[in-house]
Order: sequence, then structure tokens, then C-alpha cells
Amino acid sequence: MCRKTAGIAIGRLCDKCDGKCPVCDSYVRPTTLVRICDECSFGNYQNKCVVCGGEVRTCFLALLSVGHVADMSSQGISDAFYCFECTRLEKDRDGCPKIINLGSSRTDLFYQKKNFRNH
Repeated sequence: MCRKTAGIAIGRLCDKCDGKCPVCDSYVRPTTLVRICDECSFGNYQNKCVVCGGEVRTCFLALLSVGHVADMSSQGISDAFYCFECTRLEKDRDGCPKIINLGSSRTDLFYQKKNFRNH
């Protein structure tokens, strides 16, 4: 985990991890909104899931012909929340919860794709 001082950016989750607590992977009683550090919310990390690092579908708010704004919840974007237990144990104050150690799985994926292309 990153564990740097959390900034003002809100952590997002992909469709696969929707509703999961980033610390304990619980789906029960989401309570406190997840804040991530400035480094994890900038550049290539900007639209990534807090838990798995997958791409969060981005949507641009489109004005409908009647002047209403499209609903964000139907677009697969969800905010990350800490569960009640992690909030009670003050794990929400440990810093940025973004998982940054995905190197070995990405390296394995690269070599699997390379072997697939060669055969």
C-alpha cells in the first residue's frame, strides 16, 4: 500500500471491486469515504481502481436534450468507502490505501502475452 498522507482526491473502484473495503476486502457497512494521496490521483494512476489497479470507466457528464445531467451511478463509477470495522479501528487514518505493488502480476502478464504471440 502507498500509505502517504491522504489528500483531497476521492478513491474510486472498478466494476469488479464495487463495494469492497480497500483495507479488509469486506462488503459490509461502508462508512467513511476513501481519500488518496496526490501522487496516486495524478497522471497514469488517475483513473485506476484503488484495490486492483484496473481501469475505472470514465464518463463525461452529458447534458440531455431536456437539460438534465446523466446519472453517474449508471456508468460503473463508484466511490470507495472504508467499512465500519476499519473506521472503528482507525485504519482509515493510516494514509493512502492505494495498492501499488502490482509489479509481479504485470510482469507475468507481459511474458504470457509474449509467449502467446510467438506460438
